[in-house]
This record gives sequence, structure tokens and C-alpha cells, in this order.
Amino acid sequence: MRKRIVLIGNGMTGYKFCEKFASSLLKEQYELVVFGEEPHPAYDRVHLTSYYTGTVPDELLLAPAGWYDEHNIDLLTNEKVTAIDREAKTVSSEKEKTYSYDILVLATGSSAFVPPIEGIEKEGVFVYRTFDDIDKIKKYIPKASKAAVIGGGLLGLEAAKAVLDDGLPTSIIEFASRLMPRQLDPQGANILKSKLENFDLEVLLNKSTEKITGNGKLEGLQFADGSSLDADLLVISAGIRPRDELARSAGLEVHQRGGIVVNSKMETADPSIFAIGECVVVHNMVWGLVAPCYEMAEILVNNIGGQSQEFLGFDLSSKLKLIGTDVASFGEALVESDKIKTIVYENKSRGIYKRLNISEDGKYLLGGILVGEAEEYNMLKQVVNNKIALPENPEDFILGARGGEGAAGIGVGDLPDTAAICSCENITKGDILSAIETDGAESVPKIKKCTKAGTGCGGCAPMLDDLLTHYMKSQGREVRKTICEHFDYTRQELYDLIKINEFKSYNELILAYGKGSGCETCKPVVASLLASIWNDLITKQDTIQDTNDRFLANIQQRGVYSVVPRIPGGEITPEKLIVIGQVAKKYDLYTKITGGQRIDLFGARVDQLPAIWEELIDAGFESGHAYGKSLRTVKSCVGSTWCRYGMHDSVSFAIEVEDRYKGLRSPHKLKGGVSGCVRECAEARGKDFGIIATEKGWNLFVCGNGGANPRHADLLASDIDKEIVVKYLDRFLMYYIKTAEPLTRTSKWLASLEGGLGYLKDVVVKDSLGIGNKLEEEMAELISHYKCEWTEVVRTPELRNKFRHFVNSDEIDNNIKFVPLRDQKIPAKA
Repeated sequence: MRKRIVLIGNGMTGYKFCEKFASSLLKEQYELVVFGEEPHPAYDRVHLTSYYTGTVPDELLLAPAGWYDEHNIDLLTNEKVTAIDREAKTVSSEKEKTYSYDILVLATGSSAFVPPIEGIEKEGVFVYRTFDDIDKIKKYIPKASKAAVIGGGLLGLEAAKAVLDDGLPTSIIEFASRLMPRQLDPQGANILKSKLENFDLEVLLNKSTEKITGNGKLEGLQFADGSSLDADLLVISAGIRPRDELARSAGLEVHQRGGIVVNSKMETADPSIFAIGECVVVHNMVWGLVAPCYEMAEILVNNIGGQSQEFLGFDLSSKLKLIGTDVASFGEALVESDKIKTIVYENKSRGIYKRLNISEDGKYLLGGILVGEAEEYNMLKQVVNNKIALPENPEDFILGARGGEGAAGIGVGDLPDTAAICSCENITKGDILSAIETDGAESVPKIKKCTKAGTGCGGCAPMLDDLLTHYMKSQGREVRKTICEHFDYTRQELYDLIKINEFKSYNELILAYGKGSGCETCKPVVASLLASIWNDLITKQDTIQDTNDRFLANIQQRGVYSVVPRIPGGEITPEKLIVIGQVAKKYDLYTKITGGQRIDLFGARVDQLPAIWEELIDAGFESGHAYGKSLRTVKSCVGSTWCRYGMHDSVSFAIEVEDRYKGLRSPHKLKGGVSGCVRECAEARGKDFGIIATEKGWNLFVCGNGGANPRHADLLASDIDKEIVVKYLDRFLMYYIKTAEPLTRTSKWLASLEGGLGYLKDVVVKDSLGIGNKLEEEMAELISHYKCEWTEVVRTPELRNKFRHFVNSDEIDNNIKFVPLRDQKIPAKA
């Protein structure tokens, strides 16, 4: 007869114990019974906010219920253990059942810490910890008009952005003098605060909440400094508290600040009882990250199997994406001493802060902080953890190396094989290289499947890609950049599969060539491919799109939307100008001329969008696709029609080009320009394609862009006539659509194209691959299917019905507030 292990807790740590158990010899000696309080099997709590924004629970499960059955693990969900009888070696559940054990493992995790604030029990107060918590908040949102979040840490900031996106003005309340005080220094925290305030999140620091006011229902908060805040929805995310009540009632030792006391082998004082995860105190602290908890689970499985491993502490470096902002800290991030040297780079205009802490002798990197940009994080962490000697100019790590070399001359090839690439699963560089060499794991999804690297927090995924690329290039072999673990294909391969099989939906593709139910990586990529190949309505793929494409409008501050009609070449009749003015006045919209020669109308509620567009379409307007990864505008100067320097009619040509490619979906947004002379008033060389008039015809430039990292376009062909310009543009755009990686602008695509501009000229101009005619035919087919997306929506009742603020209600959101500005209106700050 096999002995029995009882595991109390089916969170992320409990699941990791199950996973390690299932792959060990223990399964031949023990049966495993697992208790979980929640109705779902273990799920990815790290990405809880994605559930708030629409991901279904099954997509966040670490393993479906069937996985436990396959490995002969008895999983009891929705069953809470209420007592432990150490003498009888049994546990009792709330369903009045008793189970015996030979070994008991406590992985009870933690609960949300709720401060002892007067009035905390009032209606409208929530925590942010489980699926159930999220369901309660979402249900309450329609009743609320103003939200507050207590806690300026990771989950607090995620909760704040979630309720803000649901249309509620939101304030973040932090007890400390800065946000994320355990990860960021004052300068880094100030940069983060500024970036959050740009999203209209109010940040209140040094605030101790004394009382929650309201008659049974939350109405506001009172602070210790005498100030107050009106709010009718409160989310508390002020940290965690170890779930140690079972251990405490069973007489096991519990730390004075909470947490089951265990030694480095995860043993309690009872030789039959062990504890792991966020419920324990080991080395005098609670380890509240996924990676150290996973290591505890693995150590315990190995020790039960006869080994003698110890948990010796863990690197608490972390990289997060908070409301679109990268935040990372590593090593000794906050060390302050006269014996260290610091290198600091701060760019307030771009919201970037980087700090490196260097040893007194200048030889080693001790730690650092990154805010706004964190691409260097993985390599910097490795430099710290592996005590790699610093190069002569360590500032190159954060400023970029001079002379076009890699970051400070150190790359993944310089790391020792013992370097831990994946902290969550403790997977080394040697493990990954072995998987590539021995097991044929020649794509990132295969590496993940083979080694489990990258399946925890996912932060090491870029380095997995770098390692794979480095290894394959060292072998003189091509690297296949597959989309994700659900599709073992590159974007280009999926493009061909969709076209050859004439797939028109995501479900058709994943059933035929994928696995699972997909993720937030592959769904938008496939939606973009379907639109790029068939030029069909993007609204048919709205369930796998982001908010902008789902509602055919850019979401703006306070959850309102913009309306941007297409105005080809910037040319517009007086009658159409009058209609725009009438619509803006009728719906009280803020109006602005854009840099792309269009008129933006701001402040529309989602339920108003179809009515607004109906009036514009009746006047002859079309969707401007300001929300899509598609052609936005083709800007023009007035050209020879009006300008004394103009050589050709740039306006007419710009209109012709914009009308040709309008609605064209691509890997990233596209912008064009047509200038009537070399004075370049249309700024054509700052666009993805630019056309500039010459005495002999037109010069065609490609792969430029503006933005944070502007790049001048390169000359593709000179002194060509309009017909040749269009021919080359058809080839260029179609080749880009077919071959670029997802979300890659043309400038970056050209930089990564082997052979660069010379190769692109060979393909487009010289037709070196013999595909020129094919590219032109494919473009002709695409543009022949063009339909104005907004026209289809306003004329199709079932599409029109999707445009409402609340999924389960037709109520209008009356909580959006505005303030006057220069005879117009803008969103009111909280």
C-alpha cells in the first residue's frame, strides 16, 4: 500500500508541488490528495488583471482538472480544510470529511492584507486577490462613480488601471512617501508617478486612512492628516498576510508577524508536517514572489524523496509592466553607501530613469533600477548574479554602446552555463542549450515545453530568444521565431497557412494548426493576419482584438473615444467641414486639427459612436482608421496647384495613394507623405513611405518614421513616374505585410532585413526573386475588398449593438466628467 501525502492549498505553489511530484519517483510510493478552497484548479495569479480585462478563467489555469486525473492526483476543489489533528494525523474539511495523512504539506498561501480601518466592512469595499474578488468588483462598477485604491505596489497599480479603464476616475493611496518603496528610489518613483498621472490616475502619497465614511455604503475616506477623499468604490491592495490559521490552531510555531515557521528544509517542528510558499517564514522573512515559492516546492519534493536540499534565500529581482510602463529592480537596488558608485540616467520628457550601483573598486555591478525602459534588465541581472567583470564603460549598459557594438560588449554568449536564465523554474543556460542541442528545441515555445523555462512570470522570454538566436547563428543555421506556445509557426508561416487554406476565423486556424485556446500574444497577431490577407471587417474578429479595434476608435482619457474621419490628402470641401462642425457641436466633442491633416473629435461615449458615424457617413466621410494597425494618412503639401515652388500636383497624388491603400491592415501602423518639391513641407521622409517631386518625376523613399526614435526614410527609386511609384509601393507594402514580425514598424523591419536596403531594392525594384507580379496581384486583390468599417457597423444592427458601455446593461455612463478649456471641454481630473 502506498502512503499518503495530503497537500492543503492549490495555488501556484501547491500546483508546483503537484507538478514536481508527478515527474518524480514519489508517485510510486505515495498517493497525493490536494485541497483547494476555490472552485477552480490552480491558476496564474500573477496575471490576474487579464481576467479583469476579459480573459476567461480556463486560459489562466496552470493545468486543467484533467491533468490531475492523468497523474493520479486526487484534487478536491471548493473544499476548505478546517482542522488538523496532529496526534491522529488527520485533516477535516468543512464538508465534515476526514482524511488521514502520512505526510502533510501546508501550501495555504496568503490573503490580502486588510488594514484595521474604521468602516472597512461597508458596502463598496473590495480586495484584489482572486477570480471571485474580480467578479464582485466588476458587478459593482455600474453602481460607482469614483474609485480609490489603497496600495501603491504592483497589484494596487494594476487594480487602479483596471477600474480606470472601466470609466471611473481613480485615486491611488499610498502610505509611504513614494510608490513601490521596496523596488524604487525616490527619483525612479517620481518618474513612475508622473507616468501614472499622464493616465489621469491621481496619486496620493504619505496618506494613512483612518476612517471609511458612509451610512452602510462607502461614500469617502478620511486620512490621518485631516484631509479626505470622496469615493464610492474602494479596492484594498496593501500587501499580503500569510494564511497560518490552520497551523496556529494545530499548535505549530507561527512567527510573531505571521507565517508558519520552517527551517531551510521546509520542515516544521512536527516531523510529519511541512510548509511551503507565501504561508511560511524562512530565514526570518516571507518570500512573496513566485520564483522562491516554486523553489521551496521543488526542494520539498526532492527532500521527501530522500535528498537533503536547503532553501538558502533567493534573488528578489523583478521586472514588471505597470500600466504600460516597464519597472525593474535587480540586485542591491536601493543600497545607499559612500562605498558604492552610481551611474544615473534620467530623461523626464520621455519618462525614463536608469540607475546602476557599482562596487567601490569599479569592477562589479551590484544592482540597479530601470523605469520606462527595461530591455537591459535580463542581461544586467545576469551580470550581477554571475559577478561578471564590468567593461571599461559600464554606462554603455543604459546609454547604448558607441560604435554599434552590443550592450557594453557583453552578450548571452559570455554567460557561464551555470547562469540561471529562468528564476521561476531554476533553469540554467546549460539546461537550455542542452534542450536545443539534444532535444531539438529550436523555437522558444519548444524550449518552454522542454525545460519549463519562461512558463512562470514570463520575464525571461526575451533572453530565451536571445540564447536560441545566439546558438543557431553559432551553428550557421536559421532561427525560426514562432508566435507562441499555441502556434509552432512563424508569422510568415501562419500568413501562408491562412491564405492557402482560406481560413476566415481564429477558431478555424487554431483547430487546424494550433493547440489550446490561445493567448493575448497570438490572438491579436492572427486578427491582424486575417485582416491583412482578406481585408475583411475587423469587427468580425473583435473577440481577439484590443479595445481600439473592438470599438473602431482610440480610447482616450477617462474612457471616452475619438472620432477621426478620413480626409485624403488633407483636402476637404466646405460642405464637409460644416458637417464636422455640426456633429462636433451636436455631441459636444472637443475638436482639433491633427498633424496628419485631419480633424480629431474627442470625448465621445462608446454608445454615441454609431450615431456620430452615421451622420458623418451620410455626409460622405469614411473611417480614418486612426485606431488600427493600418494606413493612417498620406500627408501632402499644396504642391504645384498653389505653391510657386511646387513641381507636381502633390495633393492629387496623395489623395490617389491614400484612396488606394485606405483600410490596408499591416503588422504596424503606416503613414505616408507626398511633397511637391525638395523643400519637403509634407515631411515625407519621416514616414513609412514618402514621395517627393523632382524635375524628372518622383523620388520614392521607404522605411522612415517619427516618434520617440525618428528615422529618415531611405531612397528606394529616383526620377520615376506615378505609375512606377504605385507599382513599387504595391510591391514594398505587400512584401512588408508578408514578412514583418508582429508590431514591427517598417524602419525596424528594414534594420532586421538581411541585406538591408540593398536587398529591398533588389526585391522591389529589380524583382530579383521573381515575385514582383505576384505582389502586385495580391495587393490588387486586397484593395478590391475594401469596405469602410464604420459604414458596415452603422448599417448592421448586430454590429451596432456591440457599442455600449456596460456588457450587461444598456445604461449610459453618466460618470464621465469634463471641465471647460478655451471654449471647449476636456476630461476632468480626479
